[in-house]
Amino acid sequence: MMNTQQINYNIIAVDFDGTLCDECFPRIGEPNLPLIYALLEQKRLGKKLILWTCRCGERLSEAVDWCATQGLTFDAVNENLPEIIDLYGSDSRKITADLYIDDKSALPALSAVSF
Repeated sequence: MMNTQQINYNIIAVDFDGTLCDECFPRIGEPNLPLIYALLEQKRLGKKLILWTCRCGERLSEAVDWCATQGLTFDAVNENLPEIIDLYGSDSRKITADLYIDDKSALPALSAVSF
């Protein structure tokens, strides 16, 4: 069994609708302040953040701008980090991260995960 208390997450991929804010696409819902504050702290500690969302085009730009008003900036948006692209020689469709935060996910082997 994995000891979740010993994991150091260095790359965190986070979804937007239903995760960083309440679900009400195409509008932007109320902010999930506890998660935003936790991610801001992780960023302060040097962790890399990736915005990982189905939004595209103008809706994606709105989401990125909204996050910036919350003080939240990302090292990548819907793509891998530059160092991961360099490591593997391409930007695969799957985002490489140590932790994925998404309202549609399930962690059957883990009852609780903390940063």
